Amino acid sequence: MNNEEFEQFIMDNGKEILRFCRIITCGKETGDELYQDTMLKLLEKRSFLRAHQNAKSYALSVSLMLWKNKKKKHANRNRLISWDSIERMKSEDNLVLPDVSAAQPEESAVKKDETETVVRVVADLPELYRIPIQLYYSADMSVKEIAQMLNLPEGTVKSRMNKAKSLIKKELEALGYDR
Repeated sequence: MNNEEFEQFIMDNGKEILRFCRIITCGKETGDELYQDTMLKLLEKRSFLRAHQNAKSYALSVSLMLWKNKKKKHANRNRLISWDSIERMKSEDNLVLPDVSAAQPEESAVKKDETETVVRVVADLPELYRIPIQLYYSADMSVKEIAQMLNLPEGTVKSRMNKAKSLIKKELEALGYDR
């Protein structure tokens, strides 16, 4: 990819990649940092990228790899000192929530509460189930693309997504939400 193609790629896919980074990190600041790291890595590797290939999928897999490496680094540090950044981020109210605009304030408050609840339930899922769901719904990737990115069979991705949906449904029902 030359500089112009890379800039066009960023213009076309940058927002979706940023959104994905914020979702998997469960925070705005850490998501922005991950986005910057991802873009730097892509900039380093841009000579290997091809515009006609699925560069978006590659970019998302780079951000996922960087996030996993960062979590491993923190896990290794946790063995030495007692500090859990992931749980701290979840307990702080740094979740990225979509804008909810409704005609009535009551509807807006209810929608916002429901959205916050769903985001928290998804964020609490084990990574094994959370990543495919986030890729499918937030990054608009197909099951086939997710399977290629995670290097898994399509059936495994589908079963993990079904398991994630059932866990989300069970948790929401326990919290008193019906369909």
